[in-house]
Amino acid sequence: MKDPQTASTFAGLDGRTDTDLPAWYTDLNDVPDPTSFSEAIRSLPRATSTEVAYKNPYTDEWIETERFNALVEPNRLITQAGDQDEEPLFHVPTSNYAVINPTDVYAPLEDVLCEETVDDTPLAELVFGEVRQYRGGGEVHMDIMFDGLDVTLPDRREPITMGVTTGYDFFGNNAVYVEGFARDTACANSIRSLTDRQVVKHVGDVGDFEQWWRDVLGQLELVANDLHGFIADAQDLSVDLTEMPFDLPEFYDLLGFPEYLAERAAEDARANAADPFDIDMWTLHSGATHALTHFFRGKEGSSLQQYVRLANDLLFNLETSLQRVETSYEQRVEAESEGDQQHLAAASGLAQIERVSEEVHDLADQFEQREAQLRERLDAVAE
Repeated sequence: MKDPQTASTFAGLDGRTDTDLPAWYTDLNDVPDPTSFSEAIRSLPRATSTEVAYKNPYTDEWIETERFNALVEPNRLITQAGDQDEEPLFHVPTSNYAVINPTDVYAPLEDVLCEETVDDTPLAELVFGEVRQYRGGGEVHMDIMFDGLDVTLPDRREPITMGVTTGYDFFGNNAVYVEGFARDTACANSIRSLTDRQVVKHVGDVGDFEQWWRDVLGQLELVANDLHGFIADAQDLSVDLTEMPFDLPEFYDLLGFPEYLAERAAEDARANAADPFDIDMWTLHSGATHALTHFFRGKEGSSLQQYVRLANDLLFNLETSLQRVETSYEQRVEAESEGDQQHLAAASGLAQIERVSEEVHDLADQFEQREAQLRERLDAVAE
């Protein structure tokens, strides 16, 4: 991802909480000394609305309008009033835009973290993560994780730590959002969109954020319970590349990743595979998340989300992934094929993909049933 203008870390709820960043996190990241969660959210830029006007060029008169308001950072207004070079303006939305500041969203989470526990330890003592600011702090994304809310695989020591990704902006592009998230502590890969994205728009009554957070954390616990099963099943499913009409980078390319990400994903998957020519779906998924976490060139937001969905289908919806590869391959060879010999090679390649798809069909049904059951439980919590 594009580097944020400002990045900071936090550990523990507030100054009364004796919490350090996990060793795996500091070993894998060059991080500054952490603040507390409470301090981190209170140091974020705020927004307030003020009146705007437009200039009539014929009369040289400024005319106020009630249809729009200017969103500005109040501390920067003070600095600007002191004749210092400062830009307080974020955006000029319509008058029905409701300002939601960081403490409106995240201060209610503080009470929830004090009450919710993992193995009798309050989440307030387990919380840690990072905050990323873009565009002068008018756009914020953060990963909030819980050291101890983990998924541990039987064949390794390093757990997968659960949490949420959340954020907002003051430019009208990103409503306040939150979704399930996990960090693979073995390689710092981020596994995003583990739950459906919950959104609160900057319009009208913004509602009860405390209950919102209770529901979100309730969903996260369900995902943690099921993620182990998804990964274990994915380790039992593999793609034999010697049976495919293409190599691993092209597999990711056909799946929908741009070439630079496809190459990075293939490099990581092959390096970590027990058999570099017969790679299980968990390793293929991990290769994709590695590429997105460490090499994605775009910004956080919709451009990242489309590739996250492609990666997650390798773990949660395998059959869809193989169908996408098959369709992309068929379209590509039809566009490139000239002559009977190439048509025969294309038909043979499609037959190979279909054969692999049939081999994983029965196990893929298990994935779909597990995902459907998880979604039902998540919906029940949300209601």
